[in-house]
Formats: sequence, structure tokens, C-alpha cells
Amino acid sequence: MDLGEPLGERATLVQFSTAFCQPCRATRRVLAEVAEMVPGVRHVEIDAESRLDLVRAHDVMRTPTVFVLDKSGKIVKKASGQPRKADVIAALALAVDTPSQ
Repeated sequence: MDLGEPLGERATLVQFSTAFCQPCRATRRVLAEVAEMVPGVRHVEIDAESRLDLVRAHDVMRTPTVFVLDKSGKIVKKASGQPRKADVIAALALAVDTPSQ
């Protein structure tokens, strides 16, 4: 996934958002908190309207949509809607603990 930004050292939380999406704001807070808690994890927010190439390539149907990438950029988990913090942490554990190929 070409984010146009560097990946996290251990994992990356990618959020697809739109300007008027209310759940996107709450999702931004949750992902930022988790990224702060876990060393080597980065949160990248992508404006879905300006990156239609990524939206189409990764079948993003609504916002917010969150991808959890391992350190090599491989998608480990995808979810739509506002995530719970515990679910993000659990998905992140898969990305951090999974050896990259």
C-alpha cells in the first residue's frame, strides 16, 4: 500500500476518513492513543476523497475504514466503522507478533 508516508517500525494503523465523517474523528483519537501506547507503531490518516486510487485498490466502501499493517506493509487486518480500543490493540498484536515475509 503506497501511503505516501513512511511506515511504523513495528506496525502501521491506516485510517481512511472523509471530512464530514463524525465516527472518523473518534477513530482518529482511538488510533492516535494506541499508536502512542505502543513503541514503533504509527498512525496514518488518509483522506478517502483525495486518494481514490487506494480506496478502489483496497475495496474501501465506507469511512472510517482501518487497516493494520505489519512492519513490511502487509495488511494483517481490515475493519470498517468506529473501532473499540481493545479491538485495535488485539489486531495490532497480530501485526507486531507476526514475522514478516
